[in-house]
Amino acid sequence: MANAPAFHGTTILAVRHRGQSALAGDGQVTFGQTVMKGEAVKIRTMHGGAVLAGFAGSAADALTLFTKFEAKLEEYRGNLKRAAVELSKDWRTDRVLRRLEAMLVVLDKQCMVLVSGSGDVIEPDDGLLAVGSGGPYALAAARALVRHGDMDAAAVAREAMKIAAGICIYTNEHVTVETL
Repeated sequence: MANAPAFHGTTILAVRHRGQSALAGDGQVTFGQTVMKGEAVKIRTMHGGAVLAGFAGSAADALTLFTKFEAKLEEYRGNLKRAAVELSKDWRTDRVLRRLEAMLVVLDKQCMVLVSGSGDVIEPDDGLLAVGSGGPYALAAARALVRHGDMDAAAVAREAMKIAAGICIYTNEHVTVETL
C-alpha cells in the first residue's frame, strides 16, 4: 500500500484474540491543525450485529462506503470477504467512488480485512489490523500486549488505543470499542 493516503484525525484498530474480536476507534476529528470534535464515533455494527466496520478518512466518504458495504453484505448473504472484494472492485472502477478518500476496516467472527480505494483487500496474518494516523502506534502496542499480556481482545484494543493517543497528536483517548 505504498500509495495509500495518510489520514489524519483517526485511529482504527481491529483485534482478534482469545476467541474474541474487537474494533476500536478514537473520537477525534480534526480540520487541518484544529481539533473540531473529540467524541465522534467512527465504528458501527452491521448485518444484525454480526459485522463491525470502522473508517479512517473523510466522514462523508466513509458514510457512503458504509452504505455501499452494507448493501454488498446483504447481496452476498453476510459473506464478508466476498462483500469486501466486490466493494473494492466497484470502488476502483466507479468514477464517483474512485474519488472517495477513506479506508474501511471490517470484521466478523471469522475474518478481518482492510478495504481501500486502490483495490486493496488485505487480511492480516496476526489478527491485528490498524489504519489512520495513529494506526502504526496502536498496531505496535496491540502486538506487544497480545504477546506479553493477559488481556482479552477488547482490553487489548482499549489499552493500545490509549498508548497511540499518547503518541499521535491526531488521536485522542475517547475510544469506542465494539466486540463480537
